[in-house]
Amino acid sequence: MYQMEAAVQAVTRSYDIICFGDEVPGILALVCAAREFYRRKNQYPRTLLLFKGNSKFGIGGHLVRGGLAYLDRSSIPVAIQQERKLDTFGDSPAIYQEFLSKSQVEQIALDPKKADFALREMLRETHADILSNVEIKSVVQQGHKISGIELTKGEIYFAKQFIDCTVNAELAQATVGVSKYKGFETIGLPDSELSVTLVFETQGLSVEKLQNIEYQYLKRFTNLADKEAQALVNIAAGGDANYAEQLRKDLVDKKGYLKAIAIGKDYLDIRSPALSIAYHAFRGTKLDLAASKGIFNNGNVALLSSHLPIESSNHRMSWNALLFSVSADEAEILARGKAQPTRKMLDEMLFVTSWLRSLGAVDVKPAKELYIRHAGNITNVVEPLTGAKMLAGGVPANEALGTFGYDFDFRGAIQSIIQGMEERAKNKNFGNQEFGNKGFGNLAFLTPPLFNIGIQHALIKYVPNLAVVGSCSGFEGYACLPGRIVEFNCGVGQGIGIAAGIALAQDREINEVSNKEVRDVMESIGILPQIYGTTNEVAAAQLDDFEHSITA
Repeated sequence: MYQMEAAVQAVTRSYDIICFGDEVPGILALVCAAREFYRRKNQYPRTLLLFKGNSKFGIGGHLVRGGLAYLDRSSIPVAIQQERKLDTFGDSPAIYQEFLSKSQVEQIALDPKKADFALREMLRETHADILSNVEIKSVVQQGHKISGIELTKGEIYFAKQFIDCTVNAELAQATVGVSKYKGFETIGLPDSELSVTLVFETQGLSVEKLQNIEYQYLKRFTNLADKEAQALVNIAAGGDANYAEQLRKDLVDKKGYLKAIAIGKDYLDIRSPALSIAYHAFRGTKLDLAASKGIFNNGNVALLSSHLPIESSNHRMSWNALLFSVSADEAEILARGKAQPTRKMLDEMLFVTSWLRSLGAVDVKPAKELYIRHAGNITNVVEPLTGAKMLAGGVPANEALGTFGYDFDFRGAIQSIIQGMEERAKNKNFGNQEFGNKGFGNLAFLTPPLFNIGIQHALIKYVPNLAVVGSCSGFEGYACLPGRIVEFNCGVGQGIGIAAGIALAQDREINEVSNKEVRDVMESIGILPQIYGTTNEVAAAQLDDFEHSITA
């Protein structure tokens, strides 16, 4: 049953905390804030979740209306797992683990319907109001502080503390005292942005059948004597013989084995471009984001009915595979437009639907909204978080709120971003050889950063009662890459929520609350996870030089 929404009228209403945007880290921050205030005052604060999307299609941003069911999880080295007796994904933030548990997640796969129900239940517990389908007209400020949000329908909602969890920091952008890096301006590429994805679900295609179809493609595409199959590879390569050879090489691993689908407990990892080649041959387009603007990538698939045997045709599969190239300006426009797919995107989805049905899918449904990976980063935060700081281990252990590990991963990037990075490196006297030697050429380091979490990169220096939680927080350099991941931002959101509860109870500003104060609360109530960030001093120093070079 859907939660009752606050009525939209030309009125003025007052709250203690307003969260603008309904991405999961922001919702969990609002819940944590309410719980912390209740712990101190024995009553819940007046809280409002305010967002642009349509709540009838669920609450939970890109994980729910965007359908992103395949969750990226924290990456913990096996040695640390064993030493610390940690689970595969480490010691996750308590609020995130609670959300996963209530959403009945086994490992990776998040059913959007269950997530919507879980989030509503958590908000209902804290007596939060929900108002969707809104647009900001202006932000009301008293001095540097936000005092209210005026909507286009005339109503004004006042509060003492504000949280922005939109992908493009839309509330923050409307606020005097906040500025923003456009696209990847933080690494010297203001016009470049990661691709967006239209996630879709299939039914009627069994895991076993998908495996068999892919395996046949793998065998045929690697068989140079199969002229018909090689013609398909050539179509997907856009007639480029060198690219065709590159595609064929990507069908086998380093040991020469075919890269078959890897099956997890509740997910599939499609490791090769075999299905992508087959789709683009069917479509008659090149498997290249820059050339085709939209590609069927070798994606991640969440199994939303993992209890079924692999031969069952009743499997619900959620595919993160259909990517569309966008510029920084286009990503911003899409974010402001409620993440609605364009006509061209929907047209491409029709081709995908037709192709998947030819493979045996009975039903193919695109998500209601796009998954927008990134749309810039705010500046003027209390303490920016850089890639070098991540490699150095993040915040000091004695003030850490958790630990997170993830690659510096440009997934969804077009080659022009990589080329742009190389060009920036050359212009700043980081020659190509040094660029490659330091690992910046392939954007991978010896080990992914494993870093301790704080909240200072999400607090605004000149707007004392505003926090920005999510991929648009105050990341600089390569930090915006791990900084996109929901699990990490839920850890930050938990800290921001507790900080908001502290600030509200003590009549303070949220940007005055330290990591240590939040940590002390977490420790006292028994939700402080293990802390195990690691320092890679050499790589951190090299990346620090590089990050300063490309933004200078």
